[in-house]
Amino acid sequence: MTAHDSSTSWARARDIARDCVEEALPAVTLDLAGALGHALADPLTALADLPAFDSSAMDGWAVAGAGPWRLRPGRVLAGGPAVPLPPGTAVAIATGAPLPDGASAVLRREHGELTAGGELQHEGRGPLPEGCDVRPRGQECRTGAPLLPAGATVTPAVLGLAAAAGYDRLTVHRRPMVELLVLGSELLDAGPPRDGRVRDALGPLLPPWLRGSGARVIGRRLVSDDLGLLRAAVHDSAADVVVTTGSTAAGPVDFLHDVLDEAGARFLVDSVAVRPGHPMLLAGLPPAADGRTRHLVGLPGNPLAAVAGTATLAVPLLRRLGGHQDAVPRRLPTATDLPGHPRYTRLLPVRRLAHQVGPLPYDGSAMLRGLACSDGLAVVPPGGVPAGTEVEVLEAPAA
Repeated sequence: MTAHDSSTSWARARDIARDCVEEALPAVTLDLAGALGHALADPLTALADLPAFDSSAMDGWAVAGAGPWRLRPGRVLAGGPAVPLPPGTAVAIATGAPLPDGASAVLRREHGELTAGGELQHEGRGPLPEGCDVRPRGQECRTGAPLLPAGATVTPAVLGLAAAAGYDRLTVHRRPMVELLVLGSELLDAGPPRDGRVRDALGPLLPPWLRGSGARVIGRRLVSDDLGLLRAAVHDSAADVVVTTGSTAAGPVDFLHDVLDEAGARFLVDSVAVRPGHPMLLAGLPPAADGRTRHLVGLPGNPLAAVAGTATLAVPLLRRLGGHQDAVPRRLPTATDLPGHPRYTRLLPVRRLAHQVGPLPYDGSAMLRGLACSDGLAVVPPGGVPAGTEVEVLEAPAA
């Protein structure tokens, strides 16, 4: 049996990573700032009408009835009181200020003029339509209206909407805790490559990407090629998901399979028919002492292969644990032919060219130069695709 025959297909591996979690992590209630990046555990509904009252959309005058209008003293400001307007009168008003009772419209400052007799009129533009430049109460939503479904990611824009709708706190799913174990005695954590050793590129690359996928990264450790050290690091980790880089193949110091076998882990994915990233894996670890479900995502050590493994296994798993909605697949046509592997799916760094994508150079398994210029990873089926073919484009850390 060939490696290809015994490997999980790329699409199936991604589905397993997404579906191996029966339910999202428990809900917590956080203040607005603390909820950023979490997924809503409950639908977001409006606690008030938006706007909460009729208000002016422009600086100018609130007017009552048809003009010309007698100008009343004073000005209505945002947050201030508004005295009722009798028919045929007007009062200066600021943007966002409450519309006085009796007002029928707002005359913009640049469209109004005062006559010699001190009356306000609509400058050469005929009658002012009722409701002109007024933001009516409830224009955006009414109290109780659904704003966002459960599972929506709390972005800065969502925080603004929640605050506008009256929220001080949000009920969200707990973010999965992730610990990153970067494996390999050959890795340096500072300075340029030297003396046969290489710089760790994944330690800086992966944590912000994992955080952007909904994780709370609780640690990052370099672990030398030693069975005992790796065993202890996996056993002692308090994370919901342990992410490792390297040691997924069958080399003389690749101990990850041994450690997982000793721990009684359940292999859910053990190699994937994809390039780069073939020797990636996903395993269910024994439960934590408090009963929490734990997983391990094993990424290959080569940087672009690890990126492929993150996109395939880690991101879907973390999003499901965190309660996030499934991302809508992004499909774009190819500007040129995209080369493929004869038998495997290929994840290829690509760049947007208008409404198409094109391949980038420096796409080898150990390279990151192409990825750094990319807008995503194109999912290229075995054999490649001709120009004009629609392909799925996965988000990549560079995007």
